[in-house]
Amino acid sequence: MRIIMRGNTVALNGFACDMGNSFPVSLMPLSVGGDMSMLNKIIKQRLNHKLAPASVCFDGPNIWDPQVYNPGLYRRIITQGTLGLGEAYMEGWWECEALDQFFYRLLLHDIDKNIKFPLVMWRKWWARLFNLQTVQRAFIVGRRHYDVGNDLYKRMLDPLMIYSCGYWQRAENLADAQVAKLRLVFDKLQLQPGMRVLDIGCGWGGAARFAAQHYGVEVVGVSISQQQVDLANAQKDDLPVNYLFQDYRDLQGRFDRAYSIGMFEHVGHKNYHDYLAKISSLLVDDGLFLLHTIGKNNSSIGNDPWVDRYIFPNGVLPSMQQIAASCEGLFVVEDIHNFGPDYDTTLMAWYNNFIQSWPQLEDRYDPLFKRMWEYYLLSFAGVFRARDLQVWQWVLSPKGLASSYSAPR
Repeated sequence: MRIIMRGNTVALNGFACDMGNSFPVSLMPLSVGGDMSMLNKIIKQRLNHKLAPASVCFDGPNIWDPQVYNPGLYRRIITQGTLGLGEAYMEGWWECEALDQFFYRLLLHDIDKNIKFPLVMWRKWWARLFNLQTVQRAFIVGRRHYDVGNDLYKRMLDPLMIYSCGYWQRAENLADAQVAKLRLVFDKLQLQPGMRVLDIGCGWGGAARFAAQHYGVEVVGVSISQQQVDLANAQKDDLPVNYLFQDYRDLQGRFDRAYSIGMFEHVGHKNYHDYLAKISSLLVDDGLFLLHTIGKNNSSIGNDPWVDRYIFPNGVLPSMQQIAASCEGLFVVEDIHNFGPDYDTTLMAWYNNFIQSWPQLEDRYDPLFKRMWEYYLLSFAGVFRARDLQVWQWVLSPKGLASSYSAPR
């Protein structure tokens, strides 16, 4: 094994990690070899120095401090970045009593921006060169994430099985927050009885059923998850709803209204304009489209390596600038609403449901899956708590409404 430490960069077996500019020169030997224990101590010392502004410390006394059981974790972090950190947690190399607070503190103090990992940079170039969300690749996330098991989602989610951020302004529990979110969406769309409505990324069909029951509309929903579509159609009873297993690019017909709740994150930056153009072509001239999506504060491409491998393959989060640019020539922006902090509350509710339901799930899902799912839910909760990610609802019209639009809140 070859380890080089020169300036601010740690290189291990050919991997280079930029550790920033704040390390004391006295802590920078030019080379280290042989003694893994000494190397681990040096890397740990440097990492703790970087974490200090967030009041986070490996093996520290606080509930958000990681407790390390395998010192190889430190080498894994500098060579594999967030992928190594997440995989090591799954494998039990480290523990954290308050994982959500750990990530909240890291993101709040921009620790992630001060350490650059080669794997992340490589993935961004890959996403820049290739379209990772083609029609052929669109169904991958359906098989690997949404088809993981309806029993899991039934126990984790609310009774309607809405797998997106709830609206907690006046809600006191998850079920009420999801109903409030659906009412917010459908009131913004100004649904009227008899309208034909399109649900892009319909999940298990709860939103479409709610719209049909409470607003008297006909709904067509599409999903790239076979298990979602099968369950949705099994539960539709006599309601005027229909669910299709297909990609949005294959949609046809005309609709008075359309909405997409938590699906745009799978579209990809190379397809934003084409996605919005497709929806525009399906809407009547005086129609409305509501886009509900997670968003980033800054424009970038690519996905976190751990999230991409284990949770949302080929996913990418848009920025406000990217969405706005893609709307040009297609839609008039009538309203934008941000309630990002509500996703923290939603994710913690999902996590609590998951943990409480684990005794009923553990026969189908192994301990590695449990740690992966915990890491997913709690890390995302911390990210939203730090306001590093947002939740936006955009109301868009093809031609612009004749009168001023007043959005409910």
